Parts: sequence; C-alpha cells; structure tokens
Amino acid sequence: MRSPTVTPQLQRIAAQAARDPDWVCTTLAHLLDEDFLREAYRHTKKSSAPGIDGVTAQSYAEHLDENLHDLYERLRSGRYQAVPVERVWIEKDDGGQRPIGKPAFEDKIVQRAVAMLLEAIYEQDFYDGSYGFRQGRSPHEALHELRQRCMTEGIGWIVDADVSGYFGAPGQARRFQRV
Repeated sequence: MRSPTVTPQLQRIAAQAARDPDWVCTTLAHLLDEDFLREAYRHTKKSSAPGIDGVTAQSYAEHLDENLHDLYERLRSGRYQAVPVERVWIEKDDGGQRPIGKPAFEDKIVQRAVAMLLEAIYEQDFYDGSYGFRQGRSPHEALHELRQRCMTEGIGWIVDADVSGYFGAPGQARRFQRV
C-alpha cells in the first residue's frame, strides 16, 4: 500500500489483532473515509466487465473525486445500497456452464475496502500453509507447496472430489489421480 494515511491505520489494526486475539471490534465503518476508498479504488481491478449498471472503471475515473466523495457520503449516512449483481453463465471445459456474478464497479470498491480492513484483522490468524484468497499468495504457490510436501512426506495419492458433483448426476466421472 502507498497511502500515508491508510497504511498506518491498517498497521495499527493488524498490531492490535495480533496483540489481543480475543479483541472484539464493534465497528470499523469510521475508517472508511475518502482516503481509504481512494486506496481501495487503486487496488480494484480496472479491466473487469461492467456490472448491471454499465459503469466501467474508466467512466468512474472520469469524475473520481466526486464519485468517491458521493460514495463516502452514502456509506457514512447509511444510504449506500449495492446494486444487484448481474449473473452470467460461462462455458466450462466439460461442456457445462457455471454462473458468475458481475458486481457494479462501485460495489467492487466497497468490497475491496472491506477486504482490506478484514485482512488486517484476520491475516495473523491464518496458518502459514493457508493460501486461499490471501494477499501475496497464489494458486501456483499452493500447488508448489503441495508438490513439495508430497515429495518429502512420501504422499502418493491426492483425491480431488467434488462432493456436490459426486451426488449431482448419475454416471458422472469421479477423478482419482496418482501423483
């Protein structure tokens, strides 16, 4: 992070959470100021498809200061309400389809801001071997660690089971792969 105001806030929150694992945080809403929203905007992916409202990252950026101020005022006053997420279906390799949601760009900013706060609180609770949706960790790193552990611990089998798919359709292939 680059923000001179947001970074210290998140560091203080992370330090408090690390110092006191039983710390109960009643609200973090007061931290979501315009600077924080600007930093969240900076970290929001700009190349994604627009949501149901049709607003792109580029069009939002044309009046960024005004848009972030308006967003902040709506969040602060409790008037912010996310627009519905557009559901689209994408083709899977096996010929099926899976649904994905396309949130509005402004909602992505709010989601990023909340994620930044929650990461500061909960990051120290994760085990080192946890990779799912963590900042600075990738699926490739998880696969690398899995391979290393299989090699060093003599693991010869990995079972990849899709429980919902397993019970969903008769005759559906079950995959077992020898490493």
